[in-house]
Amino acid sequence: MRFRIGLGFLVLLSLCFTVKSQCIRSCDLALASYFVWPGSNLSFIARVMETSGLTIASYNKDVVPNRESVQVGRVNIPFSCECVNGNFLGYMFEYDVNSGDTYHTVAEIYFSNLTTVEAMEWFNSYSPTNIPDYQLLNVSVNCSCGNSAVSEDYGLFITYPLRPGETLASIAQNVQLDETLLQRYNPGVNFSQGSGFVYIPGKDPNGSYRPLKSSSKGLAGGVIAGIIVAAIAGVLLLAGVACFGFYRKNWRYKPEESNGAARVLTGIKVHKSVEYSYEELARATDNFSLANKIGQGGFGAVYYAELRGEKAAIKKMDTQASKEFLAELNVLTRVHHSNLVRLIGYCVEGSLFLVYEYVENGNLSQHLRGSGRDPLPWSNRVQIALDSARGLEYIHEHTVPVYIHRDIKSANILIDKNFHAKVADFGLAKLIEVGSTSLPTHLVGTFGYMPPEYAQCGEVSPKVDVYAFGVVIYELISAKQAVVRADSSDSESRGLVGLFEEVLNQPDPKEDLWKLVDPGLGDNYPLDSVREMAQLAKACTRENKELRPSMQSIVVTLMTLSSSTEDWDVGSLNENQALSSSTEDLDVGSFCERESQASSVHLMSGS
Repeated sequence: MRFRIGLGFLVLLSLCFTVKSQCIRSCDLALASYFVWPGSNLSFIARVMETSGLTIASYNKDVVPNRESVQVGRVNIPFSCECVNGNFLGYMFEYDVNSGDTYHTVAEIYFSNLTTVEAMEWFNSYSPTNIPDYQLLNVSVNCSCGNSAVSEDYGLFITYPLRPGETLASIAQNVQLDETLLQRYNPGVNFSQGSGFVYIPGKDPNGSYRPLKSSSKGLAGGVIAGIIVAAIAGVLLLAGVACFGFYRKNWRYKPEESNGAARVLTGIKVHKSVEYSYEELARATDNFSLANKIGQGGFGAVYYAELRGEKAAIKKMDTQASKEFLAELNVLTRVHHSNLVRLIGYCVEGSLFLVYEYVENGNLSQHLRGSGRDPLPWSNRVQIALDSARGLEYIHEHTVPVYIHRDIKSANILIDKNFHAKVADFGLAKLIEVGSTSLPTHLVGTFGYMPPEYAQCGEVSPKVDVYAFGVVIYELISAKQAVVRADSSDSESRGLVGLFEEVLNQPDPKEDLWKLVDPGLGDNYPLDSVREMAQLAKACTRENKELRPSMQSIVVTLMTLSSSTEDWDVGSLNENQALSSSTEDLDVGSFCERESQASSVHLMSGS
């Protein structure tokens, strides 16, 4: 018996070297059959599979009605079918680890069984019970380039994970191909086993099968399928581990380290951002001269530059701020939205540098309280609130897991030349699982913007950002700071939230509300619109976080307010003129009660 096992071990090792010698060329393209699990969305799938929602939609015109949604079921996703290091046909995806991720969740959920837990363990060095946060995992997905011995009519193949309940007959009927053909491409595979992979001819975006290219060489689909099935079934698993372990070093992510600062990047996936040299950044900022300095934050100074024909803002951070550097890099390389500042690149020579798009009109705090600027018109203030809410809604509602910014304030909202807003400074951003809360080891953020549950207990949820956003709305109305003196003779400071609540809790808040409005607006604002904004801010800053609205609800409310103010003519209206009926009918109080009733639903959705 020992002799037979040893012989099998040698045979499989021999097969490893055979695979390496046979895998010479690739067919460039393959398809992955991704089973869309409840709770996922197109943005998340596209990010994991390193593609775009538009590309996915082009291959699934009957399943993906638009780039924002996708039905639960299977979608075909194109990916590169390469001869990986001469070893096998496939593609090595790179996955950024989030807190709590395991090989199981990555393989079977996020990659929808396109790979296996065993493969994850073979191609990564981390212990299954101790995968560090923000590291990079190698995720192998196999592919096929076809088999001329079976047919030359098919040259594009789907890597198709089998699911319980499927059979050869049901799959053949679904893809409208002959059962015999599918079995010949996957010899010896039991299509009813409920796990493992098979290879199925697929169609291009035009709905046509691609013929096999005569120049494409590689392993036949059946050979690879046999190897995979053997691994999954546990046949000669020890030999399989030895086989893949032999090449394991080829898959390990090893970033270049030129100095101590580079070590903070170990395992972080940054290939979608440009890596700059210190020399280039220094040249573009005149050696970081004061003349080019445009801002100063808690984690570093910001400088204006022109890099490779594009205006940019460079944040220079000390190496002690590596945690904040990694947090911001981690968020902005994976999250993209028109109302979030765009990260262009980074540098880790000497210090830590983040390079952003240049947003030319400064930040909201400067516009509200800076000297030498004209007061923002009321319609611009409503639009800025809406833009900021949309950016926050995206990170709260449309990422898996969700992000919490944790430092929303007027200084972190940038204004572009068209007076639209972009949320910036993600150095304190935190990932949480949908529906969960988290207790940090220490508090971060800015005094005056922290909600009670965070300041007292350290409890983190998306409602932390909602509270801070409510304070920003109060700032937009009053142009006051989050913490103010009641009057010039008062030495005691008080929060802007308490200041507004005193007025809004009156039977008729209109009488005193105008006293809190930014004097720079003069009479050029509709008081009813201001009242609705203030009521929204009050809802956002409720002491009970479960009574606060979600960012999604806030966006809807602000869209209504924006539509009623964008055509407002300040020359013909005064503070007593009523808004449109759609605004009058907006009852933020009842809206908050609805939010209270549905609080558990909102929390489960991560809002």
